[in-house]
Amino acid sequence: MAKKKTKQNDDNVLAQNKKARHDYNILETVEAGVVLTGTEIKSARERRLNLKDGFAQIRNGEAWLVNVHISEYDQGNRFNHDPLRNRKLLLHKKEIKKLGTMTMDKGITIVPLKVYLKKGFAKVLLGVGEGKHEYDKRETIKRRDQDRQIARVLKHY
Repeated sequence: MAKKKTKQNDDNVLAQNKKARHDYNILETVEAGVVLTGTEIKSARERRLNLKDGFAQIRNGEAWLVNVHISEYDQGNRFNHDPLRNRKLLLHKKEIKKLGTMTMDKGITIVPLKVYLKKGFAKVLLGVGEGKHEYDKRETIKRRDQDRQIARVLKHY
């Protein structure tokens, strides 16, 4: 029997940035490829990467992933990579231009939401986000709790 294709398995997710959805209102998401060296992809497959402080920049018509930490590979030798180096993102020119115009507005930034494997290649899900204020964060938490309570009550009926 053939295996059902799912949009994205949780097994393929290498890292998630849960704090990004807490700190930003995500307006739009874009999938991009990432240019990684050999030791970087090996370390990423071991899930040794951190997206917490990362963001994407558009410079000279190219997209770059900045401040994403990929730990050094344990079995790497003198050719091991720099953990915090800037990594190039693979996007179409139209997508780069669109992201560049969106980030011209004040308070809009591009944050990595998730890194995952797709057909053996590392992909990053980028979110165009608008920063939340402290009171917006509290409102989101309150709404989530109310939805949970409503679901709990409706479950009994």
